[in-house]
Amino acid sequence: MARLGMLIDTSKCTACRGCQVACKQWNDLPAEKTKFFAGSGYQNPKDLSGVTLTLVTFKERVSEKKVEWLFRKHQCMQCQEASCVNVCPVKAMSKHSDGYAIRDEAKCIGCGMCVMNCPFKVPKLNEKRKAHSCKFCADRVQNNLMPACAKTCLSGAILFGKKDELLAKAKERVNILGGKANIYGEKECGGLGVLYLLLDNPEVYGLPKAPKSVEGIPGAFFSPFEQIALLTSGFGLCLNKLAERKEALKPIPEQLRKKEQ
Repeated sequence: MARLGMLIDTSKCTACRGCQVACKQWNDLPAEKTKFFAGSGYQNPKDLSGVTLTLVTFKERVSEKKVEWLFRKHQCMQCQEASCVNVCPVKAMSKHSDGYAIRDEAKCIGCGMCVMNCPFKVPKLNEKRKAHSCKFCADRVQNNLMPACAKTCLSGAILFGKKDELLAKAKERVNILGGKANIYGEKECGGLGVLYLLLDNPEVYGLPKAPKSVEGIPGAFFSPFEQIALLTSGFGLCLNKLAERKEALKPIPEQLRKKEQ
């Protein structure tokens, strides 16, 4: 099955933020209490969160002649080598056959491993301590509908379809635009499901130049002291649960039994 993907052409993005609104509407997410100039320039809100799954970032490019705005839609990158899938200790994350990541919220224990290990700093914990990020509108895609953000984009900056076809379109656009135009996502982290056509180097847009995926829960992620503390806490929790279970299995005293009757 051909891998599905998304192409974000930053040369066409007008920062209307219609994608932000469409994402909240489709996923029934509340607005955030924020303030003007919360992020870089007019970027608002400041960052992704448990209730903001897509965000248009604002970056300034200053030259001798003028100041330009560089806009970029920021969301889950849908890595082929997905760190979030690799490090989740309870397998709450998995990969769909079409290539995008799926999160089972019922399994999520809020450990934050995906939050800490994502090379793009995308997943965030919500108020219920459940990790959240763009779901690639899986419910829409599986019913032959395009993601809400792509559906609402008026300038055609967000394209959805088969990744290989989108990559071919991106290469055509690079040849037309020339200059510093480049494609981001073709090889990063095994290939991203979200491709970018950028007008400058990735770092200018706030993207890591060489992101690296984590293959599994890193043994060196915690210091030796922290590892001992975690093991001790886990062992103590198990003992506590066993004690509660033992207490629950005790026979009911005769006087209490009579009272209940």
